[in-house]
Amino acid sequence: MNRVTEQESKYHNIDQMSVLEILKGINNEDKLVPLAVEKALPQIEKLATAIAERMLKGGRLFYIGAGTSGRLGVVDASECPPTFGVPFDQVVGIIAGGDSAIRKAVEFAEDDDKQAWIDLQEYHINEKDSLVGLAASGTTPYVVGGLNTARQHGILTGCIVCNEGGPIVAESDFPVEVVVGPEFLTGSTRMKSGTAQKLVLNMLSTTVMIRLGRVKGNKMVDMQLTNHKLVDRGTQMVMDELHIDHDQAADLLNRYGSVRKAVEANKK
Repeated sequence: MNRVTEQESKYHNIDQMSVLEILKGINNEDKLVPLAVEKALPQIEKLATAIAERMLKGGRLFYIGAGTSGRLGVVDASECPPTFGVPFDQVVGIIAGGDSAIRKAVEFAEDDDKQAWIDLQEYHINEKDSLVGLAASGTTPYVVGGLNTARQHGILTGCIVCNEGGPIVAESDFPVEVVVGPEFLTGSTRMKSGTAQKLVLNMLSTTVMIRLGRVKGNKMVDMQLTNHKLVDRGTQMVMDELHIDHDQAADLLNRYGSVRKAVEANKK
């Protein structure tokens, strides 16, 4: 398999560039990422639609990946509860090597094609659920093995990769291929490839949560009120929706604990 993500950078002697030249080179490459994501929108639409349909029936969403890809999945999953008020186990991110690998690389963890399924068993994954494999290369054994076994158990599979084709795409019912080209720093897929995966994850989880009714208008009405900034934001949302003053809105928000509940209780 010819992996674009491993091709040599088109920038040479970058170790001899000025700081500004380095920054311009990275920025020029970064500009290509949203254009590559745009080309993949039809694939992203199919994956988001399929996942939303399953989650509306009680299913969960799982991400698996190694290294940068695994960390991005963990980040996206961990942000769903505070942003959308869903239970912590409705969207789950799993990284090869376990949670310690979020901060420190675990040698050869990505090369075990049996471990992902073992990790998923801790959550009792089943045919109602969806599994998205994350891997810039499209070849990571940890992800390939997890998707393969999941398909055998009737679980919907998808992926977000930065090469066309490959074993991960072959194991995915709904593949998303975002080909961003060679990295500025040869093979450093935490750069453009990681950015592309982050953009797609943003689109995927946000779209699914909107379809699940976790957004009203353009507001995060189920967000967790875990700091003063979010309490202030929620208060403003209640003020705007009910056309009341700040003190009244703050009192309602404190009483009901969420924007949605405060608004619904006082619109009846």
